[in-house]
Amino acid sequence: MTTDIATVSVAQDHTTPHDFVPMKWGSNPHVQTLLPRFVRRKALFEPVWQRINTPDGDFLDLAWTEAPDHAQGKPLVVLFHGLAGCFYSPYANGLMKAFKDKGWLCVLMHFRGCSGLINKQPRSYHSGETSDARFFLEYINQHFQDVPRVAVGVSLGGNMLVRYLAEFKHDPLIKAGCVISAPLDLLSCSSRIQQGFSKVYQAYLLRSMNRALVNKLQRHPEIGHWKSGEKVQISSVYEFDQTVTAPLHQFQSAEDYYQQCSGLGVLHDIATPLKVIHAKDDPFMTDAVIPTTPLPNNIEYHLTENGGHVGFVSGTPQAPEFWLEKEVPRWLALHLT
Repeated sequence: MTTDIATVSVAQDHTTPHDFVPMKWGSNPHVQTLLPRFVRRKALFEPVWQRINTPDGDFLDLAWTEAPDHAQGKPLVVLFHGLAGCFYSPYANGLMKAFKDKGWLCVLMHFRGCSGLINKQPRSYHSGETSDARFFLEYINQHFQDVPRVAVGVSLGGNMLVRYLAEFKHDPLIKAGCVISAPLDLLSCSSRIQQGFSKVYQAYLLRSMNRALVNKLQRHPEIGHWKSGEKVQISSVYEFDQTVTAPLHQFQSAEDYYQQCSGLGVLHDIATPLKVIHAKDDPFMTDAVIPTTPLPNNIEYHLTENGGHVGFVSGTPQAPEFWLEKEVPRWLALHLT
C-alpha cells in the first residue's frame, strides 16, 4: 500500500516512541502475520470466564484477566477480537497480559459463537453489528461506574468499534478507543484476501466459519441461504457474506453489507479519542483502508511501513518482541486517568 502520510491529520503525543521496527530478517508481511502463532503456541495465562444473557435469549461469553469482583477500582480495558478469533488468539491474550501487567483489569467480549459454544439464536456477528457491544458496555457501565474505561478492537472488532463510536458519538460509555489492523473498507478487503498468498488466510478463516455454520445448521433449519442437511462448501469470504452474513442480518447483498458497515466513511463522526494502527503491507488490506483526507484532532492515525496483519513483531528470532503490547498500553495510559 502507498500513501502520502502528510495528507493525514495525526494528533501526535510527544511521548510517542520510535515507530515500529520489524524483526531483522522478518519484515516480510506474511512472516509478520504468521509469526505470533508460531512464537506463542499457548496462552500466556488462563482467564476467568463469565457468561451474561442477552435480551434476545442468547448469551455472550466474557474472558477476564482476573475475577472482576476482586478488581474494583482498577482501570478497565475492553477488548473486541477479530473474525473467528477468541481469547486464545495470540494477539488477544498477549494484549490482555500486557494490560494486566500494567495493573489494569481487562475483559474480552466473545462475539456470538466464538467462545467455542454455539449461540442459541440464528443471528451471529459481523463488522458493523454494534448491538451486542452496546449491551455489553452498558453492562460494564453499570458494574464499573467509577473507573475509567477504554476499548480496543482488533481487525473485524476494530471496524466494529469504529462503527460503534460513530453511532454512539454522544454517549460511547468509554473514554477512548484503539483499533488495530481494521478492515475499514470491507469490499476491498474481501477482494484482497482472495489474491495470492492471502488465500491461505482466507482458507484458514473459512475452515472455522464453515464449521460453525455446519454446527448451527444442526440446531436451526435455515441460516441465511443455507438449509439444514445441505453440504456446506463456501470457498471465499465474499461467498460467506453473500449467502450467510447478508441475508442473516437483513442486508440485500454482500456489497450492501460492505457499503453499510465499512468504518472508513464514519471516522469523522467520532468524537471519542481514537488511535488507528495500520501497516502498509497488511496482506488483508489495500490502500483503500487508509484515510486520504485530514482527520479530526481526536483521531491519531499511525501508519507503519511493516507489520503485516496484527503482527508487528520486532526484536530477534531468539527474543521476539510484540510492539503492539507496548504501544497500545502506552497510548491508552494517556486516557486512563
